[in-house]
Amino acid sequence: MNRYIVLLLVCAFFISCRPEVYTPKPRGYFQIDLPEKSYTTFDSAGFPYKFEYPTYGKIVTNPDFFGDKPENPYWINIEFPSIGGKIYISYKYINKDNTLEKVNGDFYHMTYTVHEKKADYIQDFYHNDNERKVYSAFFNVTGDAASAYQFYATDSVQNYMRGALYFEATPNADSLKPVNEFLKKDISHLIETIEWK
Repeated sequence: MNRYIVLLLVCAFFISCRPEVYTPKPRGYFQIDLPEKSYTTFDSAGFPYKFEYPTYGKIVTNPDFFGDKPENPYWINIEFPSIGGKIYISYKYINKDNTLEKVNGDFYHMTYTVHEKKADYIQDFYHNDNERKVYSAFFNVTGDAASAYQFYATDSVQNYMRGALYFEATPNADSLKPVNEFLKKDISHLIETIEWK
């Protein structure tokens, strides 16, 4: 009888000392409930442009951001409070001090020089709409760069608009991917509906 108990204890010892097989779990992120797509028109009196933007965004003007004398009153932000994102939109008149080459050079400097340190790559898309006189470029900045999307639109004679999407979070391409993809369509829609006044 003692032999059976000893044998049982020895078997229990070897069975219980088997190493566990560990399977790492993939990294997870919080689910974000994204709103349904719908748009409204930004067409404020005195502004040299108009466009359609998402109804779940709100237009904010903040002249104090640039001190007592902002460069011009047409700089706005489209804020998305539910997802913590913001599209910064700046505007410049093209003239002898701000030539198309200069403002375009500033844009490319900001997009490539500033963001390429963290970007995996930068992909650009160009579109010309001769009917609306809107010539635009859209830049997809992949990786952990501060801004995933940058764009400009111009009539190449008088108007130049620049936009960039930022989040109030540490840049992480994986965790921001769902909202970046969601807002990419909204930015494209905004560009496709720009009209100069």
